[in-house]
Amino acid sequence: MAKQRRGEATRASIMEAAATAFAEQGYDGTGVAEICRRAEVSKGAFYHHFSSKQDLFMELLQHWLSDFDTELTGLHTEHKPVAEELLDMTEMIRRVFEVAGDQLPIFLEFWAQAAHDPAVWEATITPYRRYRAFFARMIESGIARGSLRPVDPDTTARVIVSLAVGLVLQGLLDTEGADWGQVAKEGMRMLLEGIEKKE
Repeated sequence: MAKQRRGEATRASIMEAAATAFAEQGYDGTGVAEICRRAEVSKGAFYHHFSSKQDLFMELLQHWLSDFDTELTGLHTEHKPVAEELLDMTEMIRRVFEVAGDQLPIFLEFWAQAAHDPAVWEATITPYRRYRAFFARMIESGIARGSLRPVDPDTTARVIVSLAVGLVLQGLLDTEGADWGQVAKEGMRMLLEGIEKKE
């Protein structure tokens, strides 16, 4: 049991060191030796847990997204109006910057690698498709319950995902430019003005 805990701690240390290194130096600028130096582990320990730098990179992507997925699905309930749920979900943008602000540059690295690595592209695009489907189902539910106008759920879902991704990107490039959590909420209110069914 103690050995298993040590192994888990080593793996977590490697992932944390890699996330910081990738965010600071980029994927291409970071080698396995640098990750090992930062994590204070041997290369043998690295390769015990990860088959390659790309394997580690993909694990970081999945870890980053799994936390997001858990929070997103936790906010969804059939008991609230869809518009209220969507507004609640904009708080995730604020928390992304508060909790993971120093790690967010790795988000750009995922995109950069996806542009020329098919495996990273597939791993990166899959969650976007999942989020679009998730929001499309929410919009369909709002239409069925009569709180939303009969808009195209897929198009509306694409707009919601684009709003979220665009805000994260702007926040990365211009951290002091605005209260991005508030911008997310106001942006969602504007969208809802167009799709909510008026009494």
